[in-house]
Amino acid sequence: MDADEVVREYQLLGLRLDRLSPGLVDAFTGDRSLRARVDDEPRWHPAALADRAGLLRRELAGAGLPGVRERFLDAHLTALECTARKLAGVRVPFVAEVRAYFQVDIRPGEPDDYRRAHAALEDLLPGDGPLRRRLADHREHDQVPPRRLAECVHALSDALRERVRGRCGLPAEEEVRYRVVADQPWSGFNRYLGGFRSLVAVNADAGHRMSTLPHLVAHESYPGHHTEHCRKEAGLVAARGHAEQSIFLINTPQCLLAEGLAELGLHAAVGPGWGRWTEEVLGARGLRLDGELAERVDDAVAGLLTVRQDAALMLHDRRAHPDDVVAFLRRWLLVPEERARRMVRFLADPLWRAYTTTYVEGARLVRAWLDREPGSGTGGGTGSGTGGGTLSDRYLRLLDEPLVPRTLQEDLARELPGGPTTAGDHPDGIRPHPR
Repeated sequence: MDADEVVREYQLLGLRLDRLSPGLVDAFTGDRSLRARVDDEPRWHPAALADRAGLLRRELAGAGLPGVRERFLDAHLTALECTARKLAGVRVPFVAEVRAYFQVDIRPGEPDDYRRAHAALEDLLPGDGPLRRRLADHREHDQVPPRRLAECVHALSDALRERVRGRCGLPAEEEVRYRVVADQPWSGFNRYLGGFRSLVAVNADAGHRMSTLPHLVAHESYPGHHTEHCRKEAGLVAARGHAEQSIFLINTPQCLLAEGLAELGLHAAVGPGWGRWTEEVLGARGLRLDGELAERVDDAVAGLLTVRQDAALMLHDRRAHPDDVVAFLRRWLLVPEERARRMVRFLADPLWRAYTTTYVEGARLVRAWLDREPGSGTGGGTGSGTGGGTLSDRYLRLLDEPLVPRTLQEDLARELPGGPTTAGDHPDGIRPHPR
């Protein structure tokens, strides 16, 4: 197969798997005739699609694709092969499933880290009663009035867009529309429609707070998912002909980097002082927020980042009872039972069960890669030019380039004492400060 044929077959593979597992295709802005072709043909057996993924991987070496595109497609075909095997009934251990999807090896977090986070919260939230109650009171005071949720989302979106537009060169015609929804396992969801347009759903049942809402808007829109889709559609697809970037598939390496850069969106767009910035934006609309305290509490809660991944390991690797997972989440995240059960609902979903790793390991990896000293790094050795520059420069590269997690891991490994690690090594030893 030549390069165009391999890329076309990759898109067809993703679309065919989406018929077996609806929702696997998060966005498709490519040739509409491919979707029509898949819709009109009989459903493929998942075992045949797994074989097809393996065949396409073998064809890559002779397709004549540049190294960075070959590496991207190889990683994503590996992920799709795993998805197809699971749909065919093959039992894949959970840790191996996560590795195939996202190029990371996961392990449980350290309870001592969680205890230190609780101690930091104890200092920030003095008073009588258990920490869970004090944190709940703090969060209740921080709540966005439900009737003003849409107003606050639009205010933060407008303010972030102004900060991001000049730095990221957004297309003039780009647009994000917001819709408030309910009864969903997630707090927000970006649906990229193509043509530089996104629809972002915000789940009112999540109980949004003034201190977390800017993170959500930055994550879904500016400079997160919407901005990434716009820049890749304009740069990789339209200008450079990377048609593989016109399909975005759940449970693939691109998800880990996309969620990682989106989780760090506010860090990149505003940086330290985002609490005061949010205080000013919402204060202009008559809402009161102690921005400095909000930022310090957020820093402390960041020490609990891995708890959600621990819960996924409990549920799928250790086969713990869902009630025990709920109790674990309530203990360490200090959340009410209803919130913990909503988290378990997300973790138990067949499509999304591994996806929590994209937020946890994605944030760790991207934070470590972004926060290097200017001028460090060698670019990963793949011709992608990923090293060096300022934080903004590196964030733009994540928005623009067809990178995979292993590229960032290797770039970071070169900076560690002792030289590079093996390609499969996990970057956990870097221990960045997560958001």
